[in-house]
Amino acid sequence: MGATLSLGALLAADLSGSSAWSGMAATMSTLGAAFVAVPLARLAQARGRRISLATGSLVAGSGAILAITAAALDTFPLLLLALMLLGAGSATNLQARFAATDLAGARFRARDLSLVVWSTTIGAVLGPNLFGPGEALGAVLGLPAMTGAFAFSLLATVAASVVYALGLRPDPLLTALAARTVSLVPRPRRGGLAIIRANPPARFAVVVIALSHATMVALMSMAPVHLRDHGATLTIVGLTISLHVAGMYALSPVFGWLADRVGRLPVILAGQAMLLGALTIAWLGDGSQGAMTVCLVFLGLGWSASVVAGSALVAEAVDVHDRSSLQGFSDLSMNAAGALAGALAGPVLALAGYSGLGLSAMALVAVVVAGSVARLRYPQGYTNYP
Repeated sequence: MGATLSLGALLAADLSGSSAWSGMAATMSTLGAAFVAVPLARLAQARGRRISLATGSLVAGSGAILAITAAALDTFPLLLLALMLLGAGSATNLQARFAATDLAGARFRARDLSLVVWSTTIGAVLGPNLFGPGEALGAVLGLPAMTGAFAFSLLATVAASVVYALGLRPDPLLTALAARTVSLVPRPRRGGLAIIRANPPARFAVVVIALSHATMVALMSMAPVHLRDHGATLTIVGLTISLHVAGMYALSPVFGWLADRVGRLPVILAGQAMLLGALTIAWLGDGSQGAMTVCLVFLGLGWSASVVAGSALVAEAVDVHDRSSLQGFSDLSMNAAGALAGALAGPVLALAGYSGLGLSAMALVAVVVAGSVARLRYPQGYTNYP
């Protein structure tokens, strides 16, 4: 996913003829993830995590095939559709983290969730560095320029679906549901929107995740185009994105451990402080490749702390029977916010530059910080649900 999202921005700029459209790569990918988030959650509730995650991976694989076809036909709308289907891979990865919480104890829920997030590090850091090998493979296979890495994505998503289908046994969600059904009075399941209307902790957690993700997507989606416009090679672009993705995932177990030890809210505030630092660097260091690298690393770290702690809040805000509904709605909100941020990032970049983009995104951080501080000052409105 790391390779295809970055290459998608470059392909979108080339096929459309304007860098202003490059943000549509992130937009369509996150829209695709948003569209499948709730159906995948419902499938998990009905058939288990194993079937849901394997299905999501196969949908993403079909997107990789379509992206190569779009580049061969020089068709921008077809590329947008391909990126939407690839977004199912992001939705699948997001829901995989919740599989770790289905059977987790309350004391270790954030830690267990963060370990699954951390496991993404190897592939996510490797992905953007497949630009060069992907081009070599594409030349051998006769693929269009900048599409060889999509062949790697196809292999990865198919392999992931096999691992889910064969290895995720016993199914954690079905096991948890079966265990709780014995002791709970049957009641109708609520939808995600109904849950957040009635549950302030759940609503707060969803807002934290959505706005933190929007901040990250807005800056990251424009980074490849911004770097290339300032003379960076594809190798430098790939290395910079790799460092960013390492920041997103490599330290997630640390943030999970801290969220269990010191609380969810302090970790969320620490994440927002790192996001603010990244946005400040983007604002003041426009045009410097070194500053861009530091900016994207802090952007990844801030995202990691905020999303790990926020996801732990989502997992514990409701009972297991409503958990998948809330998780699906959380992922829908997260990706919808990211899609909107990616769509707006291109025009903002064209009008105000990368520094203006960083300054604009500070408003999102301010909302999360204000909500977190309010909950720290008035803890009676903040409750953890086992």
